[in-house]
Amino acid sequence: MTYAVTAGGMNVAAPAAPGVLALQRALVWLVGACGAIVFIEPSPYEIATLLATVTFFATGLRLRLVLMPLVLMLVLLNVGYTISAIPLFAQAEVVSWIATSWYMAVTVVFFAMVSSEDTAARLDMLRRGLVVGAMVASLLAVAGYFHLVPGGNDLLTLYGRARGTFKDPNVLGAFLILPALFALQSVVSDKLAKAFRNVIAFGIMSLAILLAFSRAAWGGLVLTSAFMLALMVLTSRTNAQRSRIIIMAIVAAVLGLALIAVLLSFDSTAEMFKQRASFDQSYDEGRFGRFGRHILGAEMALDLPFGIGPLQFHRYFPEDTHNSYLNAFMSGGWLSGVCYPALVFTTVIMGFRHIFIPVPWQRAYLAVFSAFLGTVGESFVIDTDHWRHFWMMLGAMWGMIAAAQVYKTRTGGDASST
Repeated sequence: MTYAVTAGGMNVAAPAAPGVLALQRALVWLVGACGAIVFIEPSPYEIATLLATVTFFATGLRLRLVLMPLVLMLVLLNVGYTISAIPLFAQAEVVSWIATSWYMAVTVVFFAMVSSEDTAARLDMLRRGLVVGAMVASLLAVAGYFHLVPGGNDLLTLYGRARGTFKDPNVLGAFLILPALFALQSVVSDKLAKAFRNVIAFGIMSLAILLAFSRAAWGGLVLTSAFMLALMVLTSRTNAQRSRIIIMAIVAAVLGLALIAVLLSFDSTAEMFKQRASFDQSYDEGRFGRFGRHILGAEMALDLPFGIGPLQFHRYFPEDTHNSYLNAFMSGGWLSGVCYPALVFTTVIMGFRHIFIPVPWQRAYLAVFSAFLGTVGESFVIDTDHWRHFWMMLGAMWGMIAAAQVYKTRTGGDASST
């Protein structure tokens, strides 16, 4: 195993054999594809990630010094969770929650290490895997919603909302955003045949997001798409590229509105859409509504250095926090409450600083950063702290940033060796 801690990543390990590289890239694809199948535990995603982790460590993986702040913040975050959970270890669900949090931290470091080398190729395989998995999840979600699968309505929907291969429609919608952005990038920038295929893929994913009836996912898709397209325009190297992106974006928006109009012609869909699109939901309003709980919980957090422990918030309020930043304070006390936003917003700040670095994987970077930023915003109104794809994006962001720093220091460097 080739394993080294390198200052700035300038010490380059000997290149792996072609067979080893192919195996590593195939495992990255597999992890991406399995990311869409998480309705059972242990899920295929967990199994694929474990297999990939073992294989990568056996065949060569390096931890760069630039990733050490990430490791430190993840460790402190989970130490806070663990300390606060000590009085609650008799509860099996709390122990499971703590174990999951530590596991998520390990996956972050794994994805950071993986994407910091052979960056362009591995990101491309991750993109391909995510799109395949997203298509499977989307097709099953749509089929379940329209009763196209015998007996699939109970399995593939929840409360009249599409959930596909996920337990929760909200998580389905959130997961699909990054693959949808990848498809949208192809629509606005690739050759006609490939662009057309991705028009279909983007349409199916968008339909599944719509039928998940998640307000956060609806807004997330629109805002992240607009943000990513704006970045693509700003980073394009020719006026022709900029013009095509703008024109295709307008066409995509028109087609999206047409799709919504068609769906709203169905009474049941229109009724659910009207219900979910309103901002006067009972669980959002009042002193103990979603936003009222945020204020009351924040006041509690100031007086509780060790928090109240994981999964305890609903014992004080009618529902869970629905705010990942508040949940960090309540579940892990001040230590986790400080480390979680520090981790997230440090990543965001570094992400903005690397937008205009012209690395060979810049297109993938823009999609991942846009989707990650959308989830960061969504975390203010929903609990995202155990979403697998969120931690995958966080790790990938750190890995791409580490690779970009290496790339900048090399004159005429090749991204495939980064």
